[in-house]
Amino acid sequence: MSFTGKYELQSQENFEPFMKALGLPEDQIQKGKDLKSISEIVQDGKKFKVTVTTGTKVMKNEFTIGEESELEMLNGEKVKAVVQMEGDNKLVTQLKGMKSVTELNGDTITHTMTLGDLTFKRVSKRI
Repeated sequence: MSFTGKYELQSQENFEPFMKALGLPEDQIQKGKDLKSISEIVQDGKKFKVTVTTGTKVMKNEFTIGEESELEMLNGEKVKAVVQMEGDNKLVTQLKGMKSVTELNGDTITHTMTLGDLTFKRVSKRI
């Protein structure tokens, strides 16, 4: 299953508490909570390019499944991590104690991030 496509954010759960836990300033959290982000994913075999545009902020990550890559976190911090694929529709990685799971089902991507006992969930649909 190919992840390639553009996806628009439909819903999110626990945005504010999760961003606070990541250390984002309150004004950035308030600005970002109502913005609809667009994620563009280009998959070429095991190589991925992910561009997430939220308002004027653009976050780009490139990685190859199973290889260490430098990834930008939601707070702008760059960390080294290895992204693994489970089955043919799930990307899983650990970033500084945070687990990130991106699952593709048909035209819907569900991105779940877990930090301690806090879970942030985003659901996006292919456009």
